[in-house]
Amino acid sequence: MADDPMLKFVVRQQAYPAKREPAQRAEDFAEIAERYAVPSAEDQAGRCSQCGVPYCAVHCPLHNHIPDWLRLTAEGRLREAYELSNATSAMPEICGRICPQDRLCEGNCVIEFSGHGAVTIGSVEKFITDTAWEEGWVEPLVAGRARGQSVAVIGAGPAGLTAAEYLRGHGYDVHVYDRHDRAGGLLTYGIPGFKLEKLVVMRRVERLQAGGIVFHEGFAVGVDASLDELRQRHDAVLIATGVYKARQVEAPGVGAGGVVEALDYLTASNRKGFGDAVPAFDDGSLDAAGKRVVVIGGGDTAMDCVRTAVRQGAASVQCLYRRDRTNMPGSPREVANAEEEGAEFVWLSAPLAFDGESQVSGVQVRRMRLGAADASGRRSPEHDPGGDYALGADLVIKALGFDAEDLPTLFGAAELGVSRWGTVLVDGKTLMTSLDGVFAAGDIVRGASLVVWAIRDGRDVAATMHAWLKAKAESERVAA
Repeated sequence: MADDPMLKFVVRQQAYPAKREPAQRAEDFAEIAERYAVPSAEDQAGRCSQCGVPYCAVHCPLHNHIPDWLRLTAEGRLREAYELSNATSAMPEICGRICPQDRLCEGNCVIEFSGHGAVTIGSVEKFITDTAWEEGWVEPLVAGRARGQSVAVIGAGPAGLTAAEYLRGHGYDVHVYDRHDRAGGLLTYGIPGFKLEKLVVMRRVERLQAGGIVFHEGFAVGVDASLDELRQRHDAVLIATGVYKARQVEAPGVGAGGVVEALDYLTASNRKGFGDAVPAFDDGSLDAAGKRVVVIGGGDTAMDCVRTAVRQGAASVQCLYRRDRTNMPGSPREVANAEEEGAEFVWLSAPLAFDGESQVSGVQVRRMRLGAADASGRRSPEHDPGGDYALGADLVIKALGFDAEDLPTLFGAAELGVSRWGTVLVDGKTLMTSLDGVFAAGDIVRGASLVVWAIRDGRDVAATMHAWLKAKAESERVAA
């Protein structure tokens, strides 16, 4: 049809929402780009080729109906687009902001392969749901018919919150236990505001609270109650703690003052954004202002640290990574944003030692080169005898990724089965752990991963828990 709003990728150029100038955005923690105006969103959605096999949806962990809500957007049917987007994702506007679309949906867009530039799926997704919030289309969470059963969710991150929402919708009493004083997990305290403004997270949490989900904040399982005690209180338990144990650098001097963990650093910054008193920030320990900052790592957490340091007014910001740009695990878009804002990337470099005793004064750096590919397919870094060198540093941030904490010990549950990496073992179909009625989902099962995978896992485990709880209620009814 001549008036079909789709298939415009040949005549319409790819256009992301305009970013603020680097110097301007480096002055605050607001998101760096505005969302589309309505005509722009409709135009960009209309670039979709509506291909028969939508690789964008195939490569989305949630299998969102992307071509369908792109068409609805292009046709100006925004409320329907939102409803379809929301049907498969509990947090579409969050995924639109922080998913690495360049590695998932957009990276597998058919028109990207043809050289026309991918459809800007993430930006349209953000636009749709932000519009829905403004227009009042986001409906309250309504609990299903009361079932007389309760569920404990340990961890208020994306997996736990997603599962809690679906379980409440099935009619269960849902209690979320989290050791932090605010819900959201890494969405709240790990990801900086320039990628995900906290209002976006808090309004999701408030919607769940209004729907009757009970949040027990500042509640540490293993301290305030053991896992067994929670099992006695509730009909089922979900472990969705994520992974928070920082991987360490093994190098002389690593214990010097000013060598800090990435999550400690990011949490302090995010707490200041909430207006909290943060002594370790206020005394300068976790504040980059005026300092020579060196970030060690190449993932998205390292990018968050680099860009946060810029905003805090660091004198210089350098990121050491042992591989090259091509083999970096972090999003290329985030690397580009960081470079625009003034950060320097020092490729093929790894820390050899840290100078200074009570306070770090520099990093001894080992030059690296790439050897043969490892099991992941990436070429392994090895020492390049071409010469080591030194960098001055007043603050070193270790951002090497996260492993699972020792949950059997932490929770007082020695019988909880874990892998050799410390992740919780679950049945592949039911997602139940070695303990009857105790399930697990998210990073604590799969290891450090993406928020979108945590949302997917939360959705999946809610379905298996619902089936198990219904069977339990039926068996109890028959026994009575």
